[in-house]
Amino acid sequence: MASSDIPSSVLIIGSGAFGLSTAWALCKNPQFENTSITVVDRNTFPSSDGSSVDSSRIIRPDYAAAPYARLATIAQNRWRTDFAPEHYHEVGLAVTASGPEQKYVGDSLANVQNIGVDRVEVLNSAEEIGRACGLEQNHDEACGRTGYVNWSSGWADAAGALVWLRKEVEKYNRVNFVVASVKKLLFDFEKDTVSGATLADGSELCADLTVLAAGAWSTSLIDLRGICKSTGQVLCYTPISAEEEAAMAKLPTILNLSNALFRIPPSKGMLKIARHGHGYINPTTIPHPESQNPNETITVSLPYTHVTDPNLVVPLEGRKACREFLQSIHPSLATPSRPFTMTRICWYTDTRDGDFLITHHPKWKGLFVATGGSGHGFKFLPVIGDAILECVQGRTPEEFKERWRWPEQRVSEEQWVGDGSRGGPVGMVLSEEFAKGDTKL
Repeated sequence: MASSDIPSSVLIIGSGAFGLSTAWALCKNPQFENTSITVVDRNTFPSSDGSSVDSSRIIRPDYAAAPYARLATIAQNRWRTDFAPEHYHEVGLAVTASGPEQKYVGDSLANVQNIGVDRVEVLNSAEEIGRACGLEQNHDEACGRTGYVNWSSGWADAAGALVWLRKEVEKYNRVNFVVASVKKLLFDFEKDTVSGATLADGSELCADLTVLAAGAWSTSLIDLRGICKSTGQVLCYTPISAEEEAAMAKLPTILNLSNALFRIPPSKGMLKIARHGHGYINPTTIPHPESQNPNETITVSLPYTHVTDPNLVVPLEGRKACREFLQSIHPSLATPSRPFTMTRICWYTDTRDGDFLITHHPKWKGLFVATGGSGHGFKFLPVIGDAILECVQGRTPEEFKERWRWPEQRVSEEQWVGDGSRGGPVGMVLSEEFAKGDTKL
């Protein structure tokens, strides 16, 4: 994009990590000083069911893919210094495995060692993992057989950091924030262009450039079949005493890639146990978002959240997995008298290989797509908006040109290989899991 091509108006759909950071980047960049900026989201900020809004998110450069390790290192330096540092806690991360995911662990270890700025401790047994992570019990299937602790990794209060960024954006007094549901993009089928979006009430938001950063809801606004899919991940929370929280505050997060379960140090009186796995899908038939024929439909996985259903509880299968994991590593915290008091389904926007999708749409001029976070986008919050803006301007970082581009072919979801970091059960359908057991805490 040449300077003469700078859009006079930009509409960003979604105010999560990708969307809000893009608005921030636009505000900071003098090339866009005369560009009007609008951010629209279906919920009042911060959206309680957005994947970027939670008590905690892991902040790490621990990647098997070297480009992400390098970019995450840059982001992490910002977390330590000038980007919401009060919300960042550097207590370490243990990346472990006991199955095929050990390859990812080994490649990740090599990458952080090559970068050379992280404090790393290699762990060669379940006993060593248990000692480093302060576990009460050590079982290979629970805590992993091998791994390492990167003591330079940590976690962040995700909701707090996003609110911090929103305040930074608001300081520019340039962004028009709109709370409304986007019904459809404004397609011109003769010119193959997008000029904004139609809202649920029938009104329109028009712009020279539309940035689709709606996370797991992106699949409802353009046809992303074979490119992105929305998957629901399990989060469970249990109360913890002030004394217990203090005792665990400096323990590293433990992430077992083989069973996909992890424990983050507690905060604000709650301990979180969660799963970063293949997730649930929620097949939903909707009108084809890019079709002129109102009767044409497609079926895609779409989020089903506690905003949709205030009584929503994670399926029994997911709660049981988290309970057994907690029992295996911290039995004193998993007594029957201390149940999970809150659960949540966090919706990822997965891609076939875990790479982001940050690119101009190949057909629709005026539409830029920034999605496909694949459950690991939040940690890049300090830098991802600048990277997205570089891509908008046709200056995609060299090492991400192939990773972030629009795929040449759509690949059936059953054939997706992933990035090697996801374990746990596969092929779960949310409605089927709901039908199997207790739907109350």
